[in-house]
Amino acid sequence: MNRYPIWKYLIVLAAVVIGVLYTLPNLYGESPAVQIAGAKTSVRVDQGTLDKANEILAQANITPTAGSFEMNGPVGTVRLRFETTDVQLKAKDTLESALNTDPKNPDYTVALNLMSASPNWLTALGAHPMYLGLDLRGGVHFLLQVDLQGALTSRYDSMAGEARTALRDAKIKYEDVERNQQSVHASFASQDARDAAADTLRRTMPEMEFSTGRSDNTWTLDGKLSATSITQVQNSALKQNIQTLHNRINELGVAEPVIQQQGGDRIVVQLPGVQDVAKAKEILGRTATLEIHMVDDSPSATAALASGRVPFGLVKYTDRDGRPLLLRRQVILTGENLQDAQPGRDQQTQEPTVNLTLDSKGARIFRDVTRDNIGKRMAIVLFENGKGEVVTAPVIRSEIPGGQVQISGSMTAQEAADVSLLLRAGSLAAPMHIIEERTIGPSLGAANIKQGFDSTLYGFTAIAIFIILYYHLFGMFSTLGLSFNVLLLLAVLSMLQATLTLPGIAAIALTLGMAIDANVLINERIREELRLGLPPQQAIHLGFDRAWATIFDSNLTSLIVGVALLTFGTGPVRGFAVVHCIGILTSMFSSVVGVRALANLYYGRKRKLKAISIGQIWKPKQD
Repeated sequence: MNRYPIWKYLIVLAAVVIGVLYTLPNLYGESPAVQIAGAKTSVRVDQGTLDKANEILAQANITPTAGSFEMNGPVGTVRLRFETTDVQLKAKDTLESALNTDPKNPDYTVALNLMSASPNWLTALGAHPMYLGLDLRGGVHFLLQVDLQGALTSRYDSMAGEARTALRDAKIKYEDVERNQQSVHASFASQDARDAAADTLRRTMPEMEFSTGRSDNTWTLDGKLSATSITQVQNSALKQNIQTLHNRINELGVAEPVIQQQGGDRIVVQLPGVQDVAKAKEILGRTATLEIHMVDDSPSATAALASGRVPFGLVKYTDRDGRPLLLRRQVILTGENLQDAQPGRDQQTQEPTVNLTLDSKGARIFRDVTRDNIGKRMAIVLFENGKGEVVTAPVIRSEIPGGQVQISGSMTAQEAADVSLLLRAGSLAAPMHIIEERTIGPSLGAANIKQGFDSTLYGFTAIAIFIILYYHLFGMFSTLGLSFNVLLLLAVLSMLQATLTLPGIAAIALTLGMAIDANVLINERIREELRLGLPPQQAIHLGFDRAWATIFDSNLTSLIVGVALLTFGTGPVRGFAVVHCIGILTSMFSSVVGVRALANLYYGRKRKLKAISIGQIWKPKQD
């Protein structure tokens, strides 16, 4: 009656072993580490970078305790672990001076970080510690102000180009179409041309509101975005900035960053474990912007370039080989219009290529520009840290419709992959600047962990003492089941690589109370069966079976609330909900399956069982 088949015992044993293995990494803590990432998205970090770093440290008589290379998306990160912070700082200085021969234009970012101190054999098994939030691990907190007016300015620049294209397609002559502060201003030689342009632009650009005017012998047309369109542009800029920050920070290997909108024009960025505030700022400032310009290869421009002059309306940039180029100031397309960039090969020549995919608006503009500029060069400019560099400047061979663009030239397969990565890294839709920064030191995080651990431990101890005194041996079974529950909860959080915060520790403490509640229901049900005069073996069997429905209902209602918090909550509320939901599931398994396995193992073999150790059984008074 109270005997499990061997496979059930094996399942419980396997759960215990897995729980121990995946919980262990959390007990080793963290050690000082140095993290190496590419300072430019064109710089690749791979296994060779790790080998090179080890050679540099060996020459300086510095020995890391461990080193690892990890891929985060298409970008790699190298981490080296050291015994003390003194060795960590020395290693950072050594690596920085050796890897970055030009400090003003560094190729690598060498930053202080923290790394799990768990042994290599656990890491080889895939057992990693939970991520810790900013309040437990320490790190940096930034509040970024987004310049939404800058986003509108960029949008008006883009719409001025769209207006010029629309008027050329409609064969309407105009004197000038330019952005004038926060509007698009167009001038015409006649009223008929102005009126025809107004009709065309109102039809092709419905998000704009146009007004007409006259200045001397010039008829003017001014267009401004409607209030609804302005809101859409600003919301889109915020979302694009958040997504771009996610892409860049994730590629740099920062574990579990928090990037979310705050208010109407601010973004909160939290980077747990980052100790170097200057490097954290550099990470945020390295977000790239992308622009496409036409190259001016005219004889006059070439002569001016040779003499060191930059004519009006042009701007000077250098390509990746250091060669100077003169580009027209007009921006044809920005990274906002780029959907994807992938390396490939030309089907005829098998040359390495970069294949771009543009959105519908970008495809239309690109088609018109390539149709009107066959034989001329088009430059793709990438801006990093405020510095622009021409990634590639191919010659336009023919009109390119459909938004599928293939860039080819004198590049290797590796260079094609690098260029694709550069273009794919994303661009900011609006400028940002830091208005608040806070650093939470590791010592404060350690104090929070100690206080949270102590409170949970004291609660567990109090529950264990009470339950053992009240239910005797079955109280011991319940305490072991409670320990099993905590073990499983920490293991699942580690396997899911969840982020543990202070609210998460509070959820663990709450889980202990809810888990013991299930054991109280089971023990009282067994007592009830014994009061009715049933034999002990049958009382144990019926006690577990009949308590299950109540346990399931009570935990289900709690799980519904947890799922609601997980769905609609943010920040600390969501962190609490994750631990709460997982804790409910592990407590049901440990209380019903784990504790019953212990009871069956101890009492199931006794054929002539006359009594069980479950505390005082109060029998009802007889009338």
